[in-house]
Amino acid sequence: MASTDLDTLVDMGFDKPRAEMAVNKAGGIQGALEWLENNQDKSFDEITAAEADAKAEIDPNTLAADLKPGEEAKSLVCNDCGRKFRSPAQAEFHATKSGHIDFAESTEAIAPLTEEEKKAKLEDLRKRLAEKRAGGSEQDKADKKKNEEIRRKSTKETQDIKEDLKKKEQLKEAAARRKEKQDEIAAKERIKEKIAADKEERRLRTEKEKAEREGRTPPVARVASPLPTSSGPVASKPAGAYTETRLRLQLPTGNIQKAFQVETTLFEVASAVTQASGLEVRSFTQNFPKKVFDAVDFGASLKELGLVPSASLIVK
Repeated sequence: MASTDLDTLVDMGFDKPRAEMAVNKAGGIQGALEWLENNQDKSFDEITAAEADAKAEIDPNTLAADLKPGEEAKSLVCNDCGRKFRSPAQAEFHATKSGHIDFAESTEAIAPLTEEEKKAKLEDLRKRLAEKRAGGSEQDKADKKKNEEIRRKSTKETQDIKEDLKKKEQLKEAAARRKEKQDEIAAKERIKEKIAADKEERRLRTEKEKAEREGRTPPVARVASPLPTSSGPVASKPAGAYTETRLRLQLPTGNIQKAFQVETTLFEVASAVTQASGLEVRSFTQNFPKKVFDAVDFGASLKELGLVPSASLIVK
């Protein structure tokens, strides 16, 4: 009988050690099902440890006989809760789980399960197991979905940080190249000024020596007149007074007219064009006066590049 009950429980999906323990504890399919149902949330190691502790603590006098002469004990009853048990193993398990220690023998026999009751019990336990597994599967899906959302959010934040750092690095590199170019231009200007000063000094020395030989008064050094700052007409309002400039940006797909703050860098203008048109900007060309603004100039502001109060640029 025990072998058949064990095979039935194994066929239902229970591990053989757990099913074997249930059959040994209960002595039949009914008690085994109840034992498995009561212990479905415990691991086999936890059950084994609890059994060892229970054997060390339960007093054997707890199950002392309390029958009249000639009566035969057919079951055990818990005097604490009134529950009846077919075997001492079931009573021992109940004591371990509930903490009840007051048991007595009873002459009342516990009727075995009918075949229909066994099938119903098995079906109920099978449904509970399926529901538990389905619940665990749904929880796994929910946890997986949540972890995926966290991963995506973390990835997007990381990408945004990398993009921001990349833009800052591009601005920094553009500013460094612009400064290097300005320093180079300033050095060339200083060389030109030095050459011009040396030339003027030689001319004055030659004129002085000639005048001394001829007995004339040496010529006076000429005072250089200031160079005009612009070849165009003088504006009624200085460029430094403007806080906003209007740009006409010529793209292959059409024109864009937009106002920018004068402190806006050319790199920010390029980013705005890319966002509006999807084109990657490599340079801007100004027809009059003719000038090309490339990556070296992207770190400079519109005010510094002289694109105030308005300008027309060809985007390339």
